Amino acid sequence: MSVRELVVLGTASQVPTRHRNHNGYLLRWDGQGVLFDPGEGTQRQMLRAGVAAHDIDRICVTHFHGDHSLGLAGVIQRINLDQVPHPVAAHFPASGQRYFDRLRHATAYRETVSLTEVPVLADGPLAVTDGYTLDAYKLSHPVESYGYRLTEPDGRRLLPALLAERGIKGPDVGRLQREGVLDGVTLDEVSEVRRGQRFAFVMDTRLCDGVHTLAEGADMLVIESTFLDEDVRLATDHGHLTAGQAARVAREAGVRHLVLTHFSQRYNDPADFERQARAAGFEGELSIAQDLMRVPLPKR
Repeated sequence: MSVRELVVLGTASQVPTRHRNHNGYLLRWDGQGVLFDPGEGTQRQMLRAGVAAHDIDRICVTHFHGDHSLGLAGVIQRINLDQVPHPVAAHFPASGQRYFDRLRHATAYRETVSLTEVPVLADGPLAVTDGYTLDAYKLSHPVESYGYRLTEPDGRRLLPALLAERGIKGPDVGRLQREGVLDGVTLDEVSEVRRGQRFAFVMDTRLCDGVHTLAEGADMLVIESTFLDEDVRLATDHGHLTAGQAARVAREAGVRHLVLTHFSQRYNDPADFERQARAAGFEGELSIAQDLMRVPLPKR
């Protein structure tokens, strides 16, 4: 069965807390799994969340601060220990190649899996699969950072009333979908465009063009909101967003489901982030991320 959901493995900014692990997010996209920003402790969180190494097909690192990448060593070694049967691709800023190399080869282990490195050199597409196109766009942080976006190809949705008008039913429906035309009736005449789903992942950054490009029209936007609005100066100085800034981006971009995460340890009440996001005018679905929660993508 097709499953599209976000599995939250960790939500802390900079340091873990008693209730929040370092970052880590697994996107289940049908039969594929994309692991974003595996911070320290990700392997343990995967176990708690029921995520296996076999679920990972692609790893995407936004930047090489420790809370977003220190778990790479353990995850890569676990992929090899479990002898994952399929190749795994790894994406990360090309400027951080030396950090990736150190983490990949941090200790001795036996490599059994094909791990393909595809560093991010510039804005644009990184991979094209049958299920999605993966793009990266540069963000604004003290170290080079990229956000990621998955875009499903547009499809077509059959309209039962129009099929009935033309007497198309049963096995003929399948024939029409496969061949594009049946007894002079084209697929376009009895269907409409179904826009492909879009998922965006934005971590440590100030407001910049890349944030808006990644968020535009997203069905789900996972975005950092390290600070509350009263600490906007701190956010700007350190290259981060506030809850209100993230929510305004989502509102302006037409995001359907907003997931706020990457919270500073200085705040104790997650409800404050929700209040500020709503105050900024975001009216769509809203989740304040918690470790080990699962968030389904909105229905198509």
